[in-house]
Amino acid sequence: MGVLAFFAGLLLTVMGLGRWHETGSPWWLAGSIALLILVLVGGMTGGKKAG
Repeated sequence: MGVLAFFAGLLLTVMGLGRWHETGSPWWLAGSIALLILVLVGGMTGGKKAG
């Protein structure tokens, strides 16, 4: 995962959390948290593909 992809993922997470704050929908919250976890795991592992 490159630096640009990492920050784009963080930006999408923040935007999703903002949408959740506006709508109150639990789907936006769940999606934002799931994306945040994926971005953090990808950032810590370097985003290397298995194999």
